[in-house]
Formats: sequence, C-alpha cells, structure tokens
Amino acid sequence: MSDDEREEKELDLTSSEVVTKYKSAAAIVSKALQLVVKECKPKAKIVDICEKGDAFIREQTGNMYKNSKKKIERGVAFPTCLSVNNTVCHFSPLASDTSELEEGDMVKIDMGCHIDGFIAVVAHTHVVQSGPITGKQADVVAAANTAAEVALRLVRPGKKNKDVSDAIQKVAAAYDCKIVEGVLSHQLKQFVIDGNKVILSVSNPDTRVDDAEFEENEAYAVDIVASTGEGKPKLLDEKQTTIFKRAVDKNYHLKMKASRFIFSEINQRFPILPFTARALEEKRARLGLVECVNHDLLQPYPVLYEKPGDYVAHIKFTVLLMPNGSDRITSHPLQELQPTKMIDDPEIKAWLALGTKTKKKGGGKKKKGKKGDKAEGGAEGEAMDASTNCGAS
Repeated sequence: MSDDEREEKELDLTSSEVVTKYKSAAAIVSKALQLVVKECKPKAKIVDICEKGDAFIREQTGNMYKNSKKKIERGVAFPTCLSVNNTVCHFSPLASDTSELEEGDMVKIDMGCHIDGFIAVVAHTHVVQSGPITGKQADVVAAANTAAEVALRLVRPGKKNKDVSDAIQKVAAAYDCKIVEGVLSHQLKQFVIDGNKVILSVSNPDTRVDDAEFEENEAYAVDIVASTGEGKPKLLDEKQTTIFKRAVDKNYHLKMKASRFIFSEINQRFPILPFTARALEEKRARLGLVECVNHDLLQPYPVLYEKPGDYVAHIKFTVLLMPNGSDRITSHPLQELQPTKMIDDPEIKAWLALGTKTKKKGGGKKKKGKKGDKAEGGAEGEAMDASTNCGAS
C-alpha cells in the first residue's frame, strides 16, 4: 500500500472497530502491568520480570483474532522496562544481566501492547515495600500523578500542546520537583507509536516542537516523568541500550555479515514497532546492532540517568479523544502516598476540578472528575521519545 493510499484509508476513532482494538490492547497491557507489579519483590531479577511482562502480552494477544480471515498483527508495542531509582527510562536488560530489585527501590514500569497496530501504552511507579510511600519518594510520585491528572484534563479538543507543557511544570514545582527534560508525549496512529503531534515536557532552546491543537477522534500517549533532581538526564553507557526501533526511511548497505543477518531478522520480525535486543541471539546482536545504529538504520532508546540519590517517577497513559470527552484507557492504582507537600495553588486546583467528559446537547451537566481519580489513578501510556534520547515512542 502506498503512503497516499494509507493516508486515504487512515482509520481513526470514528470507527467503532478501531476503538475496540485500542481498548482490547489497553485491557491486556493493564493486566500485564498488574502482573509485573506483583513480581516486583526484593531479590527478583529485573530481566525475569521484563520477560514475564512481554510473554503475558504475547500470550494474551495471540489468543485474539485467531479465526480472522485477514492476518491481524498483534503483540508487544513497547518492551517491558523496569528503571530503578535514579534510572530514568528504558532499562530492559539482556538475559545475561544479573540486576535484582531491593527493598525500598522505586521502580518505573513501562510497557505497551497493540492489536492490529492500535497501540495502548502504560507506565507506572511502584516502590518495593509494604506500607505507605513517604518523604521525597511520595513527593515525586504525587508530582507525576497530579501532573498526569492535569494533563488528562487539558489534552482535549481545542487546547494546545503548549498549554499542557506549562501546566505539568507548574504542578511539579508545587511538589518541589522537576519535570524531566526530553520526554515527549505523542499522538498515536495505526502502527505509529511516535506520531507528529507532540507534547514537549519542558521547552528549552535545544528542543522545540511545532505548535499543535488537539482534535476530536485522536489518540495520545501522555508521558509524565518527574524527578527530585535537576530533571536533566544523562546517558552513561551506550552498551546498556537494548531497545531499538527500525528507522523505516533509512537504507544502507551493511558491511559486516553479522549486521546483515541481524538487520534481516529485525526487518522480518520487528519492521515497525520498538523491540528488545533480548529477542535476538545475544552474541550476534552485540556485534550487528552497532553498525545498524551507526548508520541510522535503527533508532535507539537509551538508558538515561539522573544523579545518584535522586528519585524519578514515571506515569504514562493512553487517552482517546472521543466525541463525548476524554477516555483514559490505561491506568493502575498507586500505593498510598504521604507527600510532604500539598497543592494550594488555585490554578492547579481549577485544572483538577475540570471534567473529562463534554457537555451533552440539551443542557446536560458536565461530569466532574471522579473523586478518587487524583489519589489513585496511576496514569499510563508509552511515549518517552528517542528523538531527545529519553523516549519510548
């Protein structure tokens, strides 16, 4: 199918079948997240948990559309990542890695699922402990979660991407935290995890995005990452990068046999969406991936870090901008939080009081946000972006 034909036939939320596929993917990734959270215990190997998350998504999606006449692609849309404490994003290690979780670790879980290319992503922050989260850990989770709740109410038809960026920074500051730079929230389309309409987490001279207005029948992965540190993550070791996405517009004749072999396998198995190098034979992958990345055939999703001692929280969710309002389709309840700061700012309170549903014709009242939303709603999605090298979309 040519690009023009795909553009003509582009499916959006006006199709009930498309909405069903988004919601089916969301139900599976939300259950996968529940499973992963239960596995987050002291002494658990991180790679084992990542594998369990991906295996669950593959198994559940594999059970769907088995008897469809048309082949329907389905499975992992973004590999399961567990990024601990000051690790910001994309830690999804190879099978040989021995990293384990410890009591008190703050774990960012990030994952995605798709049905027929309709993608639902989610990220959630969990602390490996029983009892409430307190102190700075509670502050940064509350900052990310409250920012996500505000974003949910501002990602709506007629609003602009800049409105969201400014608001989430204000929320984080209220908790004495920073929104992490380089994180992008993307519009989602069929088989496109990093659509062109983008919300930039923090605007600065190095990173600019086009102004955009949200429209009805669009889907977004809203991605919020907050830090108790400076919010300026660094790449420490390129060798830790294990998640890549095929750059479909790039071509190059690879010189090494190992590179050609790996690239051929990637084209067959992972032609469009992000994948983990764990799915490839490890020795060959180590050799072959380097040349592919050096010649821009693959887009890397690097593992980034704040300074040791900093805490980072991540909330991501998928939202469908339906005619009757915003429908957040991925989330997970948070642990009990006891932050040291509370929201006093009247503007933030006004944002949180906004409904997520539109007024019905005939004078129906606008629905208020659910009372429990702010305290519990773990927002999730999938869109830290690799274009600024902190991405998952």
